[in-house]
Amino acid sequence: MSKILPLDDLASVIAKHKADGKRVALCHGCFDLLHLGHMKHFEAAKADADVLVVTVTPDRFVNKGPGRPVFTEALRMEAIAALGAVDHVGLNKWETAIETIKLLKPDLYVKGQDYKDRTKDVTGMIAKEEAAAIAVGGKLHFTEEIQFSSSSLINAHFSPLDDSVQGFLADFRKRFDADAIIADLEALKELKVLVIGDTIIDEYHYCRPLGKSSKSPTISSILLREEAYAGGVLAIANHLEQFAGSVDLLTCLGAKDERREMIEEKLSSSVERTYFVRPDGPTPIKRRYLDHYLSIKLFEVTFMNDEPVGGALETSIIETLKMKLPACDLVVVADFGHGMMSPAIIELLQKSGKYLVVNAQTNSNNYGYNYITKYTRADYISIDEAELRLPFGAKREPLDGLIDRLQAISHANEVQITLGQKGSIYRKGRDQSLTPAFATRIKDSVGAGDAVLSVTALCAKAGLDPAVIGFVGNCTGALAVEIIGNEHPVYKKDLLKFVKHLLK
Repeated sequence: MSKILPLDDLASVIAKHKADGKRVALCHGCFDLLHLGHMKHFEAAKADADVLVVTVTPDRFVNKGPGRPVFTEALRMEAIAALGAVDHVGLNKWETAIETIKLLKPDLYVKGQDYKDRTKDVTGMIAKEEAAAIAVGGKLHFTEEIQFSSSSLINAHFSPLDDSVQGFLADFRKRFDADAIIADLEALKELKVLVIGDTIIDEYHYCRPLGKSSKSPTISSILLREEAYAGGVLAIANHLEQFAGSVDLLTCLGAKDERREMIEEKLSSSVERTYFVRPDGPTPIKRRYLDHYLSIKLFEVTFMNDEPVGGALETSIIETLKMKLPACDLVVVADFGHGMMSPAIIELLQKSGKYLVVNAQTNSNNYGYNYITKYTRADYISIDEAELRLPFGAKREPLDGLIDRLQAISHANEVQITLGQKGSIYRKGRDQSLTPAFATRIKDSVGAGDAVLSVTALCAKAGLDPAVIGFVGNCTGALAVEIIGNEHPVYKKDLLKFVKHLLK
C-alpha cells in the first residue's frame, strides 16, 4: 500500500492503528527542502510512537518568502514517503494543522525544539494546535534533535531572487534583526486610524473567447463566472485592520447601485464604518472582463459619477470628520479621484493637525486630473512613479529632483515611490534608500499599491527606520500581487512569516 493517502483515508487507517493498541505520532509542516534536521526530527518522533504520520502544507498556503515553495506538494510528499521512519503521508486540506489534528486524532502532535519558545511563534498557532491535540486525547511533544533551517538553506542556495537582491538582503541582515522588525510590526496595534476615500467594487468577469463575430471585427466570448471584491478604500481598511488597533472608515456609496450588502460581507467586522450615500450616481464599479484560462484582462467598463461631492452631503462628511478626528492617531486618505475627496474635505484634513497619509491615484478614469500636488500638507505620501512624474510633466527627469519638488509642495517629510519590478524609493527628510522588489510570482497587481500604502503608513507614523519601512513595504507588495482582486487582505501572520523567512 502506498504511504501517501488522502486525508480522510488516513483518518481511517489511524483509527485502525489505535484500535490495535498502537501509539500514533503526527508531524506537520511545509518540509520544502528535506534535510538532515527533518530526518532526525522524524526519527525522534518515531522513537516515541509505533506509527509516524506526516502531513504536508499545501502549496497554496506556503508563505515563506519569494518563490516558495521551491518543491511542489506532490514532490514534498514523495520525498518524505521515501524515509524509513515515516509510515504514512498526507496532504493537509487547511492552512493550519488544527483541523487535521481534530480529524486524525494522534496520540502525539510532534514539533521541533525551536517551537518551545512561544514568543517566536509568529503565527500564534502552536497554542491552538496544542489545544486541538488535548481535545482529541493527545498531547504536544517536542523533539530535541539537531536543527537546520530550510529557509536559510533555500535563501543561500536556491533563492529565485537575482544576485543584486540577494546582496541587498545579505547587507540588510547585518543591520536589522527579523525578531526586532516583527516586534515593531506587532506594536502597530496601538495605533488608531481614520481612513477616508473612494469605495470601488472590483468585478472580475471570466470569459472564454469563442472567436470573431460574424458581423463585426470583435471577439465573441461566453461568460463563465463572476467575482466581486471590495476595492479602493475598502481594501485599504481591511489591510489596516490586520495591523492597527482600530480602524474607522468614512466613504461614499451611490444610491443608484449601492452594493451595501456585498460591501458588508467583504469588509472586516472589526472596521467601524460610516457610509454616506450620494443620490446622483452608483457606488463606483470597475468591471473587468478576463480570459478565464490565462486570467488576462481583455477590457474594463466603469460605472460611476466622479463629480466631487457637494451641498448637504459634503457638509455631513465634514461634520462627521470634525467629530471623529480628535480620537485618531493618523488619517489615511485614499484619493482615487472618484468624487469623495472634495476641495473642502481636503482642506479640513490638511488643517486638522493630525498625522496625514495621502495617496492620490492616477488611473484610467482620472488620468491627468487627480495629481498628488493638490495636497499642500501631508506627513507621508505613497505613490507610484507615474503619479510622481505626471504632475510635473517630467517623463525622463531623475526621480530625486522630482521628490524634492513634491516635498516642497506637500511639506511631506516622508515619501515612498513604488517602482514596480524595480522596487521602491523611500525618502525621509534628505535621506533616501532604494529597496528591490521581492515578488517572484505575480497573479494580479490590482490593489498592491494600496496594501503597501496601508502597512507603510502605520510604520511611518510609528517612526520605524526608513530602510525597514522600505523593506516591509516591498514584502507586503510581494504578498499582495499573489492575491486576485483584493480577495482578502495581506494577513499580518503572512507578512510576519515572510519577513522571518526572508531574513534567515
